[in-house]
Amino acid sequence: MELNGDFDQRVVIDTAASPWLPCPQPGMQRKPLDRSGDAAARATSIVRHASGSAFPEDEHGLGQEFLVLNGLCSDECGSYPAGTYVRNPPGSHYRPISAAGCEIFLKLHQFQPDDQRRVVIDTQSAQWLPGLVPGLSVLPLHEHGGEHVALVRWAPGTRFQAHTHWGGEEILVLEGTFSDEGGDYPAGTWLRSPHMSRHTPYSEPGCLIYVKVGHLV
Repeated sequence: MELNGDFDQRVVIDTAASPWLPCPQPGMQRKPLDRSGDAAARATSIVRHASGSAFPEDEHGLGQEFLVLNGLCSDECGSYPAGTYVRNPPGSHYRPISAAGCEIFLKLHQFQPDDQRRVVIDTQSAQWLPGLVPGLSVLPLHEHGGEHVALVRWAPGTRFQAHTHWGGEEILVLEGTFSDEGGDYPAGTWLRSPHMSRHTPYSEPGCLIYVKVGHLV
């Protein structure tokens, strides 16, 4: 299956308006964002686990990354409340369960083979750093090679200078409204911009975004 597999194309999806689709596993639904391949596909999606759901163990040959959007997600290593960021490295095994139900932003099979560090960050209690301009706060989540992942909080009225993204940029708007010269992107919007794309972002009401750069080459 191929969905938004051309990384040279800009993609904007309002996930709040996208329908939930059934998964092969009972108790799971998803909103696909991009996908390349069949069973062990490179894929990005919003996934919903029903209350009381449990799933068979799965191996992720090129890793798994997720951010818990709401609810409580668990596996054999622990439980992850809303706001938790998790990376399971290539070759890891994962058996998800969710007693209360949850929604996660999930990326599969997208790591470099030597990216072997497991990461678990409670973003609700982690320390944020000042950004490059007044009004920006940054919570680094992971970096490896040219890839950088972070949460970025924009205070109301914050504006950033025009800049170019080597290796592209991917954003999920978690709160508020993020904007650039291409439009306004409310909470739930997923954006993917290609290698060497350029924009001038800002946020009038303020926002919180997940952002990943340097991984689309």
